[in-house]
Amino acid sequence: MTAVLQNYTMGQWTPGSGKESEILDAVTGEHIYTSFSGGLDFQAMLEYGRAKGNKALRKMTFQERGRMLKALALHLTERKEDFYKLSYRTGATRADSWVDIEGGIGNLFAYASLRRQFPDKPYYVEDEPIGLSKGGTFIGHHILVPKEGVAVHINAYNFPVWGMLEKIAVNLLAGMPAIVKPAPITAFLTEAVVREIINSKLLPEGALQLVTGTGEGILDYLTYQDVVTFTGSAHTGRLLKAHPRIIQEAIPFTMEADSLNSSVLGEDAVPGTPEFDLFIKEIRKEITAKAGQKCTAIRRAIVPEKLVEDVQIALGRELAKTAIGDPQAEGVRMGALVGREQLKKLREQVKELAKQTPIIYGDLDKVNLIGADQEKGAFISPIVMLNPDPFRLTDTHEVEAFGPVATLMPYKHLEEAIELTKLGKGSLVSSIATADKGIAQEFAIGAATHHGRILVLDNSCARESTGHGSPMPMLTHGGPGRAGGGEEMGGIRGVKHFMQRTAIQGSPSMITAITGVYQQGAKQIELDVHPFRKHFEELEISETWVTHRHTVTEADITNFANVSGDHFYAHVDATSLEGTLFTGRVAHGYYILSKAAGMFVDPKKGPVLLNYGLENCRFTKPVYPGMTIGVKLTVKEKVAQEKRSEENVAKGIVKWLVDVTDETGETVAIATIMTMVKKLDQN
Repeated sequence: MTAVLQNYTMGQWTPGSGKESEILDAVTGEHIYTSFSGGLDFQAMLEYGRAKGNKALRKMTFQERGRMLKALALHLTERKEDFYKLSYRTGATRADSWVDIEGGIGNLFAYASLRRQFPDKPYYVEDEPIGLSKGGTFIGHHILVPKEGVAVHINAYNFPVWGMLEKIAVNLLAGMPAIVKPAPITAFLTEAVVREIINSKLLPEGALQLVTGTGEGILDYLTYQDVVTFTGSAHTGRLLKAHPRIIQEAIPFTMEADSLNSSVLGEDAVPGTPEFDLFIKEIRKEITAKAGQKCTAIRRAIVPEKLVEDVQIALGRELAKTAIGDPQAEGVRMGALVGREQLKKLREQVKELAKQTPIIYGDLDKVNLIGADQEKGAFISPIVMLNPDPFRLTDTHEVEAFGPVATLMPYKHLEEAIELTKLGKGSLVSSIATADKGIAQEFAIGAATHHGRILVLDNSCARESTGHGSPMPMLTHGGPGRAGGGEEMGGIRGVKHFMQRTAIQGSPSMITAITGVYQQGAKQIELDVHPFRKHFEELEISETWVTHRHTVTEADITNFANVSGDHFYAHVDATSLEGTLFTGRVAHGYYILSKAAGMFVDPKKGPVLLNYGLENCRFTKPVYPGMTIGVKLTVKEKVAQEKRSEENVAKGIVKWLVDVTDETGETVAIATIMTMVKKLDQN
């Protein structure tokens, strides 16, 4: 019997009901799954996600959510071979599937590691406080808290694993649950991954639900606390973005649409240069990887007019080496499209384009295959077209053939090449192959307004470059105009999309209490025990140690100059100060900071394990011989760290505000230092 695709809703697996659809093996045409279009209570699913998943995730700290992602990534890695076997049925080769499966799991690892840039709290304190009064008794700050809704992810068919994992990694770290709706044709692979996620029991109940059918009607029950992301065609995306509920509730809608991405060959990259070869390799890879079914694939190859023939010959030679067929067959480098419906649509798109731009490589109807039948599978030859007059023949810049298709076009000078890239009306990515820094700068600055990402490829980075078509977890993925106008991933930027930013105002003490981060001017807690004698758990935010005072001498300045080797004239030569900001020999800023450390450090062995670093150091007033300095050391923030093994010491990072003042009480230097502090509880 043919398997039935299942949905995961409200803690249960269910097949759904309604219109029945067949899902076929992309390689053999075999009927492998049946899906149903409806039968789901979307209102109940959303309410369940808000009531169960959201409440549970909101209580977890960023550190706990990050560790959850890491555990999930490790769990899926152990089972990745099962996903590879299933992925072949989507037409993908092993290399294609690596991007989808391990690339997706890699996103989980990346966002798990990102937890280190967040506090050990359920919410995030953004940037620095803002003074709102002369006396410093009234300040403002920004906090971000997880939204109280559900993230609904509507995904495309080309990356059934990566498309889900790259999104849920971000919303889960932010503290929001998700409902994932993959495209039905490849949803069987998404379902397999979700089953493993649910079986792992690593996520709170309600944190993840799955819709394998069409999902029609799910937007009808959204509220302003929910978030929608969409990946797919620009046409469908615009329709969904105009949904009355999206508009009425002002629901955040992030759209990442297929776009007419371009790659430019620099005028310096002539045949025989490494950059010319890299350009050819990149075009060939972007045509054949995933059989060209990538939202970031190169659709327009823009080359100097004198090099069009050279590029055509070199690219044709490389494409001819690409073996096509059953992705499990030895030697095959390009598999099938995901289905014959997609093949039919692609042929129609290419025929439309061919009215203006002739095919110069490939055949719409014939393809040599290894281990596969063209009549059963969704196979097509790589297609290269030529647009001799790209400013007049504009279909190239408007019609996207979503498959192994690219169009060559000439340019006369770099300014013209930049204008050609812009004719795509907004793209996810553009790239340029050049060794000329001037060309690279002019292109990047000139083309940036129309692109979400720009890759500069030259021989110096080629070995480690991730390539034109690969979005990276910590960089934004999205683009303006046709590309949707949205952003996904992007590290901390992406996490903030699933959180509500709120400005808070009040006294420094109140803002300290709300944020859990000491704010300058807040009431300090002075205790008799030196804070370096305390373990991580024992330290309190606002706890302050006031040091003895020290009068700076000329000998101090001279000795520090000799020890450090810093003989800058303002420190050592009183005769060179005319016309400067200084009225005499001035103490080194780093001497002041070093002396401050000597004054506030308790030297005996204790819970403080090491100095971890320094942040936001400023020298705010010159210190001259005869001035007397003192230090206030205040616990500013605490971030717990997990033990990586039983043998490791349980510890946390403590951030201290170091405020160095002179005899008038005015701050002369201020910095945040970090120490690693042992915990009392070593379990």
